Amino acid sequence: MSKTIFLAGATGAIGQPLSRLFVKNGWKVYGTTRSEAKVPMLRALGVEPVVVDIYEADRLKAILAEIKPEVVVHQLTDLPFALDEKAMEAALVSNARLRTEGTKNLIDAAVNAGSKRIIAQSISFIYDEGAAPHVEEDALLPSEHPVYGETADAVRNLERQVLESGVEAIVLRYGLLYGPRTGFDAPIAPASTHVEAAAKAAEVVVTKGANGIYNVTEADASISNEKATREFGWDASWRAQ
Repeated sequence: MSKTIFLAGATGAIGQPLSRLFVKNGWKVYGTTRSEAKVPMLRALGVEPVVVDIYEADRLKAILAEIKPEVVVHQLTDLPFALDEKAMEAALVSNARLRTEGTKNLIDAAVNAGSKRIIAQSISFIYDEGAAPHVEEDALLPSEHPVYGETADAVRNLERQVLESGVEAIVLRYGLLYGPRTGFDAPIAPASTHVEAAAKAAEVVVTKGANGIYNVTEADASISNEKATREFGWDASWRAQ
């Protein structure tokens, strides 16, 4: 199988620096966008553009069957810039759908294409109350949570789908993102993650790391990143040069 990656979400805040890392390391990268207007951006990154909507299940499956990527990376989100409060209520609903239905379509296509490894973005800031710092085995918020219950359910669904896909699978639980293209220049909450460090984690686990879930955050009293640091040498302070 060729050294090929299919990157869903290549134009996003993480997707752009991640594309650069993959291309620099010699991967042939196919990156998705829903917009023809973003095709030139992808080409400038050295990425082969794929214009497709994650909900076009049959078309997505056909595209991956032709590409036959060795690795599929799921970096899709559906959130407003700078987490605009006016748009967040609707965004939580659409993002939950993306994590469930969108993830299913991508995994089905990856498995059908014979991909060997799936890497997926998740989140680390919905742990339930309990002893801290939280580790990966700790419970997430319950379904009954008045604000984030649907989000927690969608995250559980995404992670289960990825880990039960039947191929090598890694879930990266990012903190709240800051840095270029996020709308935040500095950490906005405990256990945040800089987008470039987030991209580096996804780049590293293409070839390293055992199957499972990893907190990929700046460690503090609330969340531990010891597993990611130990198992694949992730450094929260890493930045692109």
